[in-house]
Amino acid sequence: MTRTPTLRSSRPLFLLSTAAVLTAALIAGCASKPPPPPPGPSNYVVLLPEANGSVGKVFVKSDKGSQTLDQAGQAAFINGETAPFEVSADQLKRDFGAAMAARPVYPERYYLYFETGGSRLTAESLALVTTILAKVAERDNPDVSVVGHSDTQGKAESNAVLAYQRASTIANMLREKGMQPASLSIESHGESNLLVQTPDETSEPKNRRVEITIR
Repeated sequence: MTRTPTLRSSRPLFLLSTAAVLTAALIAGCASKPPPPPPGPSNYVVLLPEANGSVGKVFVKSDKGSQTLDQAGQAAFINGETAPFEVSADQLKRDFGAAMAARPVYPERYYLYFETGGSRLTAESLALVTTILAKVAERDNPDVSVVGHSDTQGKAESNAVLAYQRASTIANMLREKGMQPASLSIESHGESNLLVQTPDETSEPKNRRVEITIR
């Protein structure tokens, strides 16, 4: 009995935004093999970085062998028999150009952090604002959500108000700098959605944040 080769990823394969995997078998009429051409089937998978530059991991396995892809641009034949190999930019374009062009633009998320007790951004976060504006401008009819958060220092009710003030401050700043989304939502999670879990009355810089999601 012939066993069907299987692909396994540390992230869901059906979400190209998170696994960033392309399979040559999905491209109609693709008959070329990637360089270098080790012996094997013409169908192969390529691991690509996500929009934020991070790289996941993909496992290719069948009864003939198994391989792990954990670097951007690595490829493997779907039977898992031969070692991973690199795919050139030209080969990637030839084999996967149509699929890459058809991929939807996935949401991007950015964290802006604050000094304690107010709505003043840290210097590093302030420098990130230019990038956020550019990413919004790249999209057609962008949808932007701005969610404020706080640490657990102080009363929960006060932190909910503070987190909303932070979100409103950032949204207004982005608009003043030229951001024109098709839709903009502002909300507060206060201290109810901590990025770093801490006890009550704990000052934690990573929890004093605004999360900006661009769709």
